[in-house]
Amino acid sequence: MVLNGSEIVVECLKEQGVDTVFGYPGGAILNIYDALYQHSGEIRHILTSHEQGAAHAADGYARATGKVGVCMATSGPGATNLVTGIATAYMDSVPMVAITANVTLPLLGKDSFQEVDIAGVTMPITKHGYIVKNVEKLADTLRMAFHIARSGRPGPVLVDITKDVTAATCEFTPAALSEEPPVAKYTEEDLLQIAEYIRNAERPYIYLGGGAIISGAEREVAEFAELIDAPVCDTLMGKGAFNGRSDRYTGMIGMHGTKASNLGVSQCDLLIALGARFTDRVTGNPKRFAENAKVIQFDIDTAEINKNIRVDAALVGDLKKILSDLNPKLEKQDHSAWMQKIRELREKYPLKYDTAGLSCPYIIEEIDRITKGDAIITTDVGQHQMWAAQYYRYTKPRTFLSSGGLGTMGYGLGACIGAQLGQPDKLCINIAGDGCFRMNMQELATASRYNIPVIQVVINNHVLGMVRQWQTLFYGKRYSQTVLNDKVDFCKVAEALGCAAIRVTAKEEVAPALEKAIALKAPVLIECVIPEDDKVFPMVPAGAPISEVFDGDDLKEE
Repeated sequence: MVLNGSEIVVECLKEQGVDTVFGYPGGAILNIYDALYQHSGEIRHILTSHEQGAAHAADGYARATGKVGVCMATSGPGATNLVTGIATAYMDSVPMVAITANVTLPLLGKDSFQEVDIAGVTMPITKHGYIVKNVEKLADTLRMAFHIARSGRPGPVLVDITKDVTAATCEFTPAALSEEPPVAKYTEEDLLQIAEYIRNAERPYIYLGGGAIISGAEREVAEFAELIDAPVCDTLMGKGAFNGRSDRYTGMIGMHGTKASNLGVSQCDLLIALGARFTDRVTGNPKRFAENAKVIQFDIDTAEINKNIRVDAALVGDLKKILSDLNPKLEKQDHSAWMQKIRELREKYPLKYDTAGLSCPYIIEEIDRITKGDAIITTDVGQHQMWAAQYYRYTKPRTFLSSGGLGTMGYGLGACIGAQLGQPDKLCINIAGDGCFRMNMQELATASRYNIPVIQVVINNHVLGMVRQWQTLFYGKRYSQTVLNDKVDFCKVAEALGCAAIRVTAKEEVAPALEKAIALKAPVLIECVIPEDDKVFPMVPAGAPISEVFDGDDLKEE
């Protein structure tokens, strides 16, 4: 059948199983939006308030569902407004296809109105980028974009289409969606070597990253931990890949990881990294990281092996397949003395905070209690993000969505909207600081426009909390440009954007506010006012070994 380029875009989206697209129209992409209008019963389009919100929503949709998220924008500033969201997805290995339109082919390269080389701009932050100048190549390009986005180590792909291609016609032949088997680049001998390392270990430790969630390996990870009788810590991206209520679980590792995890990893004799990339926020001083241990790494991306930490052995492939192949080769281990040592560390160094007044950890614990740990939690970046990672006990994958690699302020609300649309039966709550919330608070208008029942919790300490914490500890309390104590009223902003709003200033108000927000089944903002100098502990100074983790009690002793 003969279709124009815009109709081909829609047909390819349907082929790929796309049911939701996030975007914002403009002149260059109008033909595609006209085709979407004709197919509105098959593909739902969510008009966000800003293109960055569309990219974050596509990201949140992808993280919550495991599908490829899709966003769209017009040429020039529309396309460049997607860049932060694309970079966020790239750093966290999120499958996304960003479709942009550009000026017509004769106008390319002439500094035409709203012309930007968006494929060039996004080259360092995408798995691949295309500019389509021939309608005959459009369908195959879109199919390849989705394949690249979801295969191997997932990530974003950009497809830029000139406006004349969206109007040109050609013969279109439908194609079935095909799935490839998981990647595996190891041999039977490699598996036996890993099994030997494990058999010889006396103090093994499992370090779990986001790759465990991407591969859907939570069952295999749990079986692996039982087989080798080891404790488990996780990264920010690995939250929910292992049951946070398990006796084996010691909490997050790294700069704001628990003392039990940081000290335990520093004392282990075998560290096994499952889908984790040894980021600087985890390792601290890499020369002193797990210096008493042999290190094994399982990762789908060959480039991550020996990139940050030298390893003694590695398996390259999909983590679910690796563990499915490895687990049957392992005998049940008994490390009772080591597990007892870890339990003692957990008991000696529990997470704790000042319970006298309203604080973010208390709010997170109340959210955990009221939702029974079964909500999808999205966050922005900063103190509230770390508290959400520490005090909410995640038991399932794809329930904690946060910008880990890029640290994007303003990520959470768009991601929460995307997650809610992808998982409509789940309660979705975004936790943001007041500084982050200002970045993209206009997306409350998106939530109210479609009556998307997200709950936006704003932790308002009237400062840029994490930056202020560093200024307090390392910059002599010189609070340069981190005080936000102005006249902005977030509750009035929320109401003006069509949402309900509740202000909380005391502990006893938290539970009623959450229960009311859940009962409303509509977009709600809860502003929680906390002290400006609350700090996230434990903490490891930048560049220090994680064994030098300290908390508030340590500061008092000094």
